[in-house]
Amino acid sequence: MLIQGKQMHIQIQKGDIGRYVILPGDPGRCERIARYFDEPEFLSSNREYTVWRGRLCGEPVAVCSTGIGGPSTAIALEELVECGADTFIRVGTSGGIVDSVRGGDVVIATAAVRQEGTTREYMPIEYPAAADFSVVSALHQAAKQLGYRQHVGVIQSKDSFYGEIRPSEQPTASMLREKWEAWKAAGVLTSEMECSTVFVVGAVRHVRCGGVLNVLWNADTDDTLDASPEMAERGVKTAVEALKILIQQDREEK
Repeated sequence: MLIQGKQMHIQIQKGDIGRYVILPGDPGRCERIARYFDEPEFLSSNREYTVWRGRLCGEPVAVCSTGIGGPSTAIALEELVECGADTFIRVGTSGGIVDSVRGGDVVIATAAVRQEGTTREYMPIEYPAAADFSVVSALHQAAKQLGYRQHVGVIQSKDSFYGEIRPSEQPTASMLREKWEAWKAAGVLTSEMECSTVFVVGAVRHVRCGGVLNVLWNADTDDTLDASPEMAERGVKTAVEALKILIQQDREEK
């Protein structure tokens, strides 16, 4: 939806950005991510949406925050697609589910459990929230080149942060614990709040999407979490290097 020629929420217009966009949740991370770009430039800030642009390998790229959870993430993705973007990498934080995923690891999502409500207004729950293969491959290659301990596989996206952190305090405690144990038994790697929305909305809009997550702690085995800036940078660096790989591949395919 346009208001005075600009998208209603992210406050930019077609031509302001190129094809490639990094999607953090936190608006405060956008400037830090943009420092990895050549010629970084602030574009807009409105509500939970902050947008910067720049260049990588000579191509226009951007970073746009999504806020927390599915509804605001879907709005950002819809409006970025309207502005011409077609390749997205979500960068976020998460809590490990299976015991092998620990604080400091990087998780690359191939798909997401749809334990949230937003995507039910896009596709029936039977439809999978799957990442684009080319984006997953680029993220895997980038993390390997950077030397990070990484995991590749299915993650969980949910709506309630405290449903994960303090499930025993919820009236639905037994249901939350039962689902958590099911995800763990099936090898679901880590838990966060936006990837399933990015993947489903991206599929509906016919654009490429992937996600890389910094693991701050394991929800079952770690007593404390590590939210240091260095931990957050791992996912950012992986996303930036993955975009460089995708840009080169896209050029070769022309």
